[in-house]
Amino acid sequence: MLNLRQVELDVMANGRVEGHHLDVLRRELYAGGKIDRKGADLLVELHKRVEHHTPDFEHFFYHAVKDHVLASGRIDVERTAWLRNVLGGGHWIQDEDRKLLHELRGEAKEVSPEFESLFAEAMKRPQDRHSSK
Repeated sequence: MLNLRQVELDVMANGRVEGHHLDVLRRELYAGGKIDRKGADLLVELHKRVEHHTPDFEHFFYHAVKDHVLASGRIDVERTAWLRNVLGGGHWIQDEDRKLLHELRGEAKEVSPEFESLFAEAMKRPQDRHSSK
């Protein structure tokens, strides 16, 4: 049975996350019922390094990020800073990132002023020309 380290090595070697990798990621990252910061950070790092983003991996990635950010029901300063880093903090934003921010804003019980600022900034940024990874 594959573990997270083996998945990471496989993904780095072939540049994509396959179905069996997603099974391991789901099982391992959600082992305690929700995804913790360490697991979310690992997933973000994988997402950055993957060359070929499959629709299934994209769906899993954004779902896991949302689950992590909304774990307490509120988006505070610390979660906003982490999310800003996940989104790259650059000049371009992808459609998937905008969708995530809209979902987070709609589903959170409470959002910090810092999140509102991130949201407003992201909506003003130019769209990434290569939005579908």
